[in-house]
Amino acid sequence: MLAALTRVFGVHNLAIAEDVMQDTFLRAVEVWKLRGVPENPSAWLMKAAKNRAIDVLRRERTSKRIQAELEGVYASEWTLVPTVAAAFDSETIKDDELRMIITCCDPRLAPDTQVALTLHLLCGISVNEIASAFLSKRATIEKRIERGKKTFASFGSLFDLADSDLPARLSAVNRTLYLLFNEGYHGASPKSPVRADLCRDAIRLTMLLLNNPLTATTESCALGALMCLHAARLPARLTGEGSLVGLLEQDRSLWDTSLIERGAALLERASVGEHATPYHIEAGIAQVHASSASAQLTDWGKIVWLYDLLMRLQPSPVVALNRAIAVGHAHGPQRGIEELQALADSSELRLYPFLPAALGEFERRAGRMSEARRHFEQAAALARNDAERHFLLERVASS
Repeated sequence: MLAALTRVFGVHNLAIAEDVMQDTFLRAVEVWKLRGVPENPSAWLMKAAKNRAIDVLRRERTSKRIQAELEGVYASEWTLVPTVAAAFDSETIKDDELRMIITCCDPRLAPDTQVALTLHLLCGISVNEIASAFLSKRATIEKRIERGKKTFASFGSLFDLADSDLPARLSAVNRTLYLLFNEGYHGASPKSPVRADLCRDAIRLTMLLLNNPLTATTESCALGALMCLHAARLPARLTGEGSLVGLLEQDRSLWDTSLIERGAALLERASVGEHATPYHIEAGIAQVHASSASAQLTDWGKIVWLYDLLMRLQPSPVVALNRAIAVGHAHGPQRGIEELQALADSSELRLYPFLPAALGEFERRAGRMSEARRHFEQAAALARNDAERHFLLERVASS
């Protein structure tokens, strides 16, 4: 919707486009309360946004809010409606979504601001969720987004895919889509630890990259591979009651084999490049899991080796945590505990519930139930939503 409205009003009138979008959602709340949710909510919203945009242009095309070039485009009533309707064509929207993402990833913005702006503006991720993804404070993210919006609104137009600096922007685009997928797969939403809609949106946007020869890089292929391989496990990540299921306990017969095959094909397609990226390594880790019949038959040694590569390419506290867990599975619970304890002083992981949760799992495997219970209780206190808390409290009860 925002992509279409930005085409209608122009990048410099981003605030108006956002206002129209907000008005559309408020109108939907009012109407749907009275008449019920329509059969096709997305189509209803897009039609309502188009009609609202036409109303705003009719009312304000001669006001100071609409700049001179728009007055010219929409001066005639004969051209107004078809011009706005063309902006809401499905193929136009796909193109503009891709162009908007790349526009947000402008080198004049700091890398973290590029990602935060895109996640918030185009993907609908809340400030709190972005702060969690960045392991940062809400106030910091708010400032980044506001600065980003001001810079975005100063651009003359959406990014031209034929521009020579396209390759330099793709890295930020990929990182944005990666964080969007992660927020859906294992995010900080207070409502649910799994948001399949965000995962689907991240995959859809990544496929936009892969379907355009100008943006279909090996890095993007590797990103698409890891998304598909992880998304294949989504059907087994929650019980019917909405409780989390750990990787070791998942029913692998529920994993989506078509997505596994799609991910494997994309990883093969990504292998033609000269350099491996972090996405290649993460996709490789996901493929080891996807090709294993059970947790016991998983090649944990290979996973540790891949995490070692990832730590050299792109070290981070979360990568170090996942590597430590893999070491524990490969070499026994005591080694896992030692590796995890070495991360205990990390300020970035101080409020992350899965460090104490991992310690609890290995203490339980080592037979130290009281220590396991203490770690699970600490993790439950840090849980970000009810499903995580319920999962961790079940571990407390069984230790």
